[in-house]
Amino acid sequence: MANRETIRTIIGVIGNVISFFLFLSPVPTFIKIWKAKTVMQFRPDPYVVTVLNCAVWVFYGMPFVHPDSLLVITINGIGLVIELIYVTIFFTFADWPKRRRIVIVLIVEVILFAIIIFITLTFLHDTKTRSMLVGILAVIMNILMYASPLTVMRRVIKTKSVKYMPFFLSLANFANGGVWFAYAFLKFDPYILIPNGLGMISGILQLILYATYYKTTNWDDDGKSSEIELPRNPTA
Repeated sequence: MANRETIRTIIGVIGNVISFFLFLSPVPTFIKIWKAKTVMQFRPDPYVVTVLNCAVWVFYGMPFVHPDSLLVITINGIGLVIELIYVTIFFTFADWPKRRRIVIVLIVEVILFAIIIFITLTFLHDTKTRSMLVGILAVIMNILMYASPLTVMRRVIKTKSVKYMPFFLSLANFANGGVWFAYAFLKFDPYILIPNGLGMISGILQLILYATYYKTTNWDDDGKSSEIELPRNPTA
């Protein structure tokens, strides 16, 4: 039993490392924003949404909600800080309509998160029921976040080009899902298992598309680039 727990911890640490680099994947985007002093055509949506996603997973990993989930707390706590930095930079260089949108969404997220905490701690009195409620909500949020990579994959199929779906990001997405799937499987946790199973499948599909359309990609095309919005959540 101890050996199995040790293996699970090692896998979780590996998952933390992979997830950390996934959280850092938008850094080139924000370097562009910082240098240009404008957000250009980039959207704040994925970063603002990920703020709530990380907050919910941090809450899920708390000992009074789901014991023995320290590694879930650490990476999502780090991710929460990173995403807030992204949102702050975006807010700094955005025009007023986008700033207003960010403020409104963040206020809604704070209210929703407060409601989740209130209901969980007030009406649920054991870790099993608390884990179920927060876990289900977290899984639903993760599944909704898969709209982003599906959009990118649809564009790849339509254009027969993988120019804007970087191979290493797709590979990291697959590895991230696989590692956290294994972590959840060793000490069965369906709320981490399900979204990471989907993440692993998503990563496999991205790699298949990359192999399929690599030769038909026009790497010299100077068309408008677009932001790659793949999940940057360790449990997705």
